[in-house]
Amino acid sequence: MTSIGAVAAVVFVVVFTVDGWTRPGYGPVRRPVSALALGSRGWIQPANFVVCGAGVCAGALALVSTSWPLSTAVEVFGVALVASGVFPMDAMRGYPPGTPDNTPEHYSRRHRLHDHAGAVVFVSLPAAAAIAALTPALGVPSRTYSAVTAGVFALFVVFGRAWEDDSPRAGLWQRLTILVGWAWLAHLFVLHQH
Repeated sequence: MTSIGAVAAVVFVVVFTVDGWTRPGYGPVRRPVSALALGSRGWIQPANFVVCGAGVCAGALALVSTSWPLSTAVEVFGVALVASGVFPMDAMRGYPPGTPDNTPEHYSRRHRLHDHAGAVVFVSLPAAAAIAALTPALGVPSRTYSAVTAGVFALFVVFGRAWEDDSPRAGLWQRLTILVGWAWLAHLFVLHQH
């Protein structure tokens, strides 16, 4: 089961990277991964969220024997990823092409649900890393890696600020945060393969 989670984490990053770099009118340095749910190929990223979330949930089940709090935090993360795919963000800030290059004053209910799911994603993953750092069964190297990941995940705060300020590098900060978190998650799942 954990191999499913590891593959899901890696495939998620590969899919949004390839789709982002090859999508007409999409700038991965400025725009968040969630914006890939918009436009003519908009079905790819919601599917990516749902498939990754389901894979993470499957992998999380295998972590119960190591630490039920860790398993629960990873499970919450997986469910929030699924919700991120079910409720895509609104068009804004010039994407998809033809959309006004500003932030709307009002958001759809769907967008608000996407924002809530995203907040859970970016809180539950560092929480899981912090729990892993305190889990003796993981061993010192993995516990240390987990502690560093939980600390480095503060990049999310930088991304959040960049997003609020409509920074031209908001997408880059988000991608750095995702790479840190998803790499740790893949490591955790690989560590628990039997």
